[in-house]
Amino acid sequence: MQPSKWEKLPFAIGKLKEEGCDVFSGRWVRDEVTRPLYDESDCPYIQPQLTCQEHGRPDRSYQYWRWQPHGCDLPSFNASLMLETLRGKRMMFVGDSLNRGQYVSMICLLHSLIPDEEKSMETFDSLTVFTAKEYNATIEFYWAPFLLESNSDNAVIHRISDRIVRRGSINKHGRKWKGVDIMVFNTYLWWMTGLNMKILQGSFEDEVQDIVELSTEDAYRMAMKSMLRWVRKNMNPKKTRVFFTSMSPSHGKSIDWSGEEGGNCYNQTTLIEDPNYWGSDSRKSIMEVIGDVFGQSKFPITFLNITQLSSYRRDAHTSIYKKQWTPLTSEQLANPVSYADCVHWCMPGLQDTWNELLFTKLFYPY
Repeated sequence: MQPSKWEKLPFAIGKLKEEGCDVFSGRWVRDEVTRPLYDESDCPYIQPQLTCQEHGRPDRSYQYWRWQPHGCDLPSFNASLMLETLRGKRMMFVGDSLNRGQYVSMICLLHSLIPDEEKSMETFDSLTVFTAKEYNATIEFYWAPFLLESNSDNAVIHRISDRIVRRGSINKHGRKWKGVDIMVFNTYLWWMTGLNMKILQGSFEDEVQDIVELSTEDAYRMAMKSMLRWVRKNMNPKKTRVFFTSMSPSHGKSIDWSGEEGGNCYNQTTLIEDPNYWGSDSRKSIMEVIGDVFGQSKFPITFLNITQLSSYRRDAHTSIYKKQWTPLTSEQLANPVSYADCVHWCMPGLQDTWNELLFTKLFYPY
């Protein structure tokens, strides 16, 4: 739902000069002056599966792109304004590893303003908490790849192909989210296992489990409605903000962009030029569910529509330049395409832009 339908949103400090500008419609501009916004080696919080330079990526070209909306300029990311706004507050990212990437990007954008002895990061099962002590502020990440309870909720061991989601179970995770001031949700990747999804009616403790299959779209709609119900019951629209980040595109099939058959993001160092490009991994039917459910929301949800702008960035994935959790076989080593990660993103990089857009929508939502 567009914020114009609401009274002044919490944390808003002004309007963009070009009122009503769609900041998600634009183009990537080469910028070797203001990019990257930090250096990989200066942010100790980046997980080893996202540190592409450390793991041998030969180029840095993916770091030098700035998003330029067609109708206006994005305000510069102001770390001191963001930290001052978070004073005495909690910001939380809830979702999957792509949301964890955006979470870590936010910390990388802020942490250099905080002396070492004034900051800490701790993990408690599904919850990771970065604390800025002098601000009495926390930025948190909560692992819940479906938002609802599932059999993939272990924050470490969750490589499960036969995924099951429990209907009506948002409070299982939601009790850990209470009291948050700025909430950023995402969920998409884990739903993409096929055309149907297994839904548990009842409890994972039941001896005989009652499992039904729904189409992925219907299952996703169920989760979105649960999330909105939780938000309506637990968040105050006059004091808190809720964001939802749209699906992060992957680049697993180079035929999508008229590349050679059998290729993917491996060795891609240029952007996709076609402004209408839309990859086969991004299901438009899921976007339609989101639009439909959010359009009926009684609570103002700010939608971070990063799918199209990210879809041009086949160059920005971690590919093979990351920590491998299991040793690679000789067959894999002989064929890098076979193990390139075309889902996650190098940092610094694209996900910093997602946070520039979050920053823009937090402070200049109109």
